[in-house]
Amino acid sequence: MHVARMTPATPSSSGVALLASASSAALVTLAPGVVFAAAPNIEALRTRQQELADASQQLIQAADEANRDLSDEEVEQIEGNKAETDRLARQISAREAAALPLAAPGTRRQTAAEPRDAGGNRTIPAAPRSADAGKGGFKSFGDFSMSVLSATRTGQPDNRLQNAASTFGGEGAGTDGGFAIPPDFRREIWVKVMGEENLLGRCAQLVTASNNIVIPKDETTPWQTSGGVQVYWEAEAASVTASKPQLSMMSIRLAKLMALVPISDELLEDAPGLESWLRAKAPAKMAAKINTAIISGTGVGQPLGILTAATGGPTISVAKETSQAAATILFANVQKMWARMYAPCRRTAIWLINQDTEPQLNGMAFDPTATSKVPAYLPANGLSVEPYATLMGRPVVPIEACSTIGAQGDIILADLTSYWAVTRGQDIRTDVSMHLYFDQGLQAFRFTFRLNGQPAWGSSIQPQHGSLTRSCFVTLDAR
Repeated sequence: MHVARMTPATPSSSGVALLASASSAALVTLAPGVVFAAAPNIEALRTRQQELADASQQLIQAADEANRDLSDEEVEQIEGNKAETDRLARQISAREAAALPLAAPGTRRQTAAEPRDAGGNRTIPAAPRSADAGKGGFKSFGDFSMSVLSATRTGQPDNRLQNAASTFGGEGAGTDGGFAIPPDFRREIWVKVMGEENLLGRCAQLVTASNNIVIPKDETTPWQTSGGVQVYWEAEAASVTASKPQLSMMSIRLAKLMALVPISDELLEDAPGLESWLRAKAPAKMAAKINTAIISGTGVGQPLGILTAATGGPTISVAKETSQAAATILFANVQKMWARMYAPCRRTAIWLINQDTEPQLNGMAFDPTATSKVPAYLPANGLSVEPYATLMGRPVVPIEACSTIGAQGDIILADLTSYWAVTRGQDIRTDVSMHLYFDQGLQAFRFTFRLNGQPAWGSSIQPQHGSLTRSCFVTLDAR
């Protein structure tokens, strides 16, 4: 019988304890004529190599930070670490070679017997866990520490630090996605809240092929007697007074609305309906964000909202009634809001409300002071025969973006065809990448929609007769 033997080199004092256990591997005889060397702890030797390299690197970093040369002792220590690293490399190479089976001449190759349990049934051993698993791509804590130090000094983070996902969907926690793994009798994901009315579809949509659009506009009224194109009653053969257009320019630059959702490969495999759910969920979230921007957006990196345009802009805010109670909406409020809506805009105007206001609206079905009771508010699918309730004959659309009752914006009368919504194409761009979090086994879903918007009117208009201004957007003061 041929026996493979290993005679390790004498280790240095820094590696005696480590190599003593690694070099004491016994020989295992599996069959006559065949000997296997028991696998030594090669990973321990490699870890020691990395520790030596990290120690040398720390000495160099310390010298660089102090803006000095390495001392003689430091140079000697680095050279010693290099020699020890080379010696460990030879040890690893020798152990890897010794781990191969040594068969006697003329004998056939044998393999280890299949593992079986106490009852004689075949078992499948668990796959060994990688030594680097769960380390985020770092070989050791020293390697991680040096990356953090380097990022602090240079301001350029290591890719391993940048690409580590802080939040991602996985099976480890139920709320992170584990609850989406279905039993055999359920393959669809139940959605608690469905997407609401999308106001973007009601706006005047402009599509651009670039990131900016310039819109020339004329804000003069037909009855205006100065500025812009003018017409006159003239006598026969009389000299006609000339006039010229009065145009202004509006520039709208696109903003970007994004969602990034990393999902583990395991979760995608185990939850068949997850991807289709995600492709519906992200647009619904975007629609809610867009609704909020159309109602109250700041105009900085996002659309300019109707309420934000109330100060010096086109939106009119009607004052509350004298001694009006807090958190109420009166029929008189509705009448005055309707009177301030520019008449040609009423055909396409809608009421945007917070659902908290509905009890107030239900209480004003008829004008209490009128002799002839004419309906003012009609609930949906009743006398109105409409999917939405109606107020003054126009649809009432509940929107979560509207303020709660009593605050400005709890009820808005708006002609959204007078709101310009500029988009880069009409579809949400969806991208899927396995490379961003490749080392973590995650698929990155990215949803992008480029848009911006603002009211088409720059200000309210002065009527031909009377002093109350009119507009395409009317709201009610806080009560």
